[in-house]
Amino acid sequence: MTNWPAPAPKEVVYVIGDVHGCVGKLERLLARIDEDAARQPDVPSKVIFVGDYIDRGEGSATVLQFVAEMTASHPGQVIGLMGNHERMLLDFLSDPTGSARRWIRYGGLQTLASFGLGGGLTTDSRNAGDLLDAAGDLMEAMGPALVDWVANLPLSWSSGNLWVVHAGANPEKTMENQSSRSLLWGNDAFLKQPRTDGQWVAFGHQPFETPFAEQGRIAVDTGAVYGGSMTAARIDPSGDASFLSA
Repeated sequence: MTNWPAPAPKEVVYVIGDVHGCVGKLERLLARIDEDAARQPDVPSKVIFVGDYIDRGEGSATVLQFVAEMTASHPGQVIGLMGNHERMLLDFLSDPTGSARRWIRYGGLQTLASFGLGGGLTTDSRNAGDLLDAAGDLMEAMGPALVDWVANLPLSWSSGNLWVVHAGANPEKTMENQSSRSLLWGNDAFLKQPRTDGQWVAFGHQPFETPFAEQGRIAVDTGAVYGGSMTAARIDPSGDASFLSA
């Protein structure tokens, strides 16, 4: 759209798409971001993860711990958001025998395995004892600090007219008044109905073959865990949006 305002964060922002335990691709993508940022060493920048660090990929535990350490060692410069898979993990820890056991079907088995757990479970496991044991063992393996870190991940981050969320946003509501469901799981109107407030929303959750920045939306999930590349968007205060991949 010719009259669409350009994205205008206050600093250079790198937005990293869904990781899903793909350690090698994340390491290569971070190296590309470092190389890119080194070309302008005096220009401030931030790195924002859209969430979904875990599930489906074999390196889920490693990724979760690594991102937690990155955010702790670079406060304010590296920010991790919560994805729906982190929400499912927390729900499983709280109520593993109820509806939250669905996490097992959506990649939770791989996350348990990455912590050395869950060998007796299957995607259809319903035995209450086995599920309670798995949740307790995972809580112990993660430790209180990592569990608290996941539980306190924010649902959004913003700078200027750029917002970063996990899955999308309701175009009929202001960004300050979005429901957690829309931010974590997406909104049916998000990709169909453009916003009218001039805000840009960078998001993951839904894999696309090619990332894009158009009509207020910046898609950064390119299906790394399904064999695609892992993508980061670079958004400049000038309005330029480009992509790095690994």
